[in-house]
Amino acid sequence: MSGTYFAPTGGHPGQNQLLTDRAIFTDAYAVIPKGTMRDIVTSFLPFWENTRLWVIARPLSGFAETFSQYIMEVAPGGGSDQPETDDRAQAVLFVVEGRATLTVNGTTHTLEPGGFAYLPPSAKWTLHNRADAMLRFHWIRKAYEAVPGLAEPDVMITSDQDVTPTVMPETDGKWATTRFVDPTDLRHDMHVTIVTFEPGAVIPFLETHVMEHGLYVLEGKAVYRLNNDWVEVEAGDYMWLRAFCPQACYAGGPGKFRYLLYKDVNRHMTLGTFK
Repeated sequence: MSGTYFAPTGGHPGQNQLLTDRAIFTDAYAVIPKGTMRDIVTSFLPFWENTRLWVIARPLSGFAETFSQYIMEVAPGGGSDQPETDDRAQAVLFVVEGRATLTVNGTTHTLEPGGFAYLPPSAKWTLHNRADAMLRFHWIRKAYEAVPGLAEPDVMITSDQDVTPTVMPETDGKWATTRFVDPTDLRHDMHVTIVTFEPGAVIPFLETHVMEHGLYVLEGKAVYRLNNDWVEVEAGDYMWLRAFCPQACYAGGPGKFRYLLYKDVNRHMTLGTFK
């Protein structure tokens, strides 16, 4: 598959920049366009050296509550020996630029663009940028929902290039999903995949379902239906959908439209307490 993935670089627009942009936040969805990924909106984390990040999703009561998603930017020599401070958190890492040195349970791996890692809560891991160029990667975090009788998932290290996409039925190969995790493996309570549309391909109906979604556009452009609105999106944009938000899309071309997709799966719905 493609090794081209959009990564933000920050910076700051000049005083002649128009304020009109495509940023949207509604009760059903949010769109964070690539133009908002500026220096002034970066954050920092404890125990990370020479690192900044853009927080593009976080749990919000009444909106999307299951996950957080960061775009991490690690300068040469930077990284962390204590990256995660929440012992409930599982993680997916996906590299979009540069080279990461990831050590998990004593084994060291090199992740280049397209590199994917799943790290269960028990994993002991560190991550550093030993290269000469900037490292940028997505870090998706979710508190793991353990189920009695189901073991914790295993560590998984793979890449976009090493996984064969699964073609959606009756689409003539125009719509496919790169599934890094076996969807029948019920140990997992979240899936992070890459969805690929050929130019002109569509989601041919309004999907309306229980999963919360985060969609980061890796490549290309499209018109996306979000609730009642059609929204143009391109590489570097992020869409954040609460459960049941209707969604569909047209891929605009001239090249492929690809996005990194988060969704929560394989668990009962948490029930409230009734008196």
